[in-house]
Amino acid sequence: MPREPKARETSSPASPASPVSITSADVARLAGVSRATVSFVLNDTPGHRVSASTRTRVLDAARQLGYVPHAAARSLRAGRSNLVLMPASVSAIGRLVSDWVDDLHSELDRHGYTAVLHAGRFADPLDAARAWAELRPAAVIALDGDRFTDQAAELLSRAGVRGLLAFAARPVAGVHTIGFDHADIGATAAEHLIARGRKRIGVVLPLERGLGSLARPRLAGAESVAARHMATVTPVELAYTRESATALARRWRSLGLDSVFAYNDEYAALLLHALQAEGIAVPDEVAVVGSDDLVLSALQQPALTTVRLDLPSPARVADAVHELIETGTTPPVPAIEAVLVHRASS
Repeated sequence: MPREPKARETSSPASPASPVSITSADVARLAGVSRATVSFVLNDTPGHRVSASTRTRVLDAARQLGYVPHAAARSLRAGRSNLVLMPASVSAIGRLVSDWVDDLHSELDRHGYTAVLHAGRFADPLDAARAWAELRPAAVIALDGDRFTDQAAELLSRAGVRGLLAFAARPVAGVHTIGFDHADIGATAAEHLIARGRKRIGVVLPLERGLGSLARPRLAGAESVAARHMATVTPVELAYTRESATALARRWRSLGLDSVFAYNDEYAALLLHALQAEGIAVPDEVAVVGSDDLVLSALQQPALTTVRLDLPSPARVADAVHELIETGTTPPVPAIEAVLVHRASS
């Protein structure tokens, strides 16, 4: 009888071996020291003396093995992490603030902290505080501190967050507050425009998500000044797109406005070019004012009038955060000042 053909043998390819997780025990064995010594060296634990040669052996072994300490485990041992949480909407961080935040990250690193932006959006400040507390940060720096409440601060303090610092228009109990009232920006712009003889002021409200909480106080500041000088303020919506700026410029004359505070320099430059493209002369027909005094503001044609924000130095803020974590107190940090920089656009 003819033989049955052999069934083809199949085999599944060997799955790649899972990478072996390197632990502090591996570092200790390679360095010839105890795990406790590895912990003292890698966590730079105060009060524990380790010789220079031992420290070098541990660090060399960690580098050779590619060992990285477990941040969560370290946080459990210490009762807190070395994280400094900065709640902020990414869209709300303009160029001025983003550059400042970059410098602040470096200054916090100098103190041994890791700064992390937290972009979660929460309608309830208590919900936000609970989410922040879950990460057990050493400190929280609230860039939009006007949403900070006494209850949120108390919740964070009970969770062991020692450093609470906020940029806000009003003091918050339990929080080290740096004065920053966005209404001052709108008021400064409106005062300048009225002094230049403008009476019908438009104020840009950006349509981008996350900017409303900053734009509304700026509008209110402009309105408060206009109410004292027989001037009017009209909110005008603008998205940060060429199409939106063109549409606004095309109906500008129908609005009857002789000036505009355009939220910041980026929106001001966008609207400036759109107005000029429609044949609207700046500043003859419309005076334009921005905010932040970015490099681009002085390069516009005409050069853009702006409101400069005098921010405290990142080094001073980082020092304050460190002092709050270590001692629970720190001297006051100067408030942010709004200063008008007059140029040709107004």
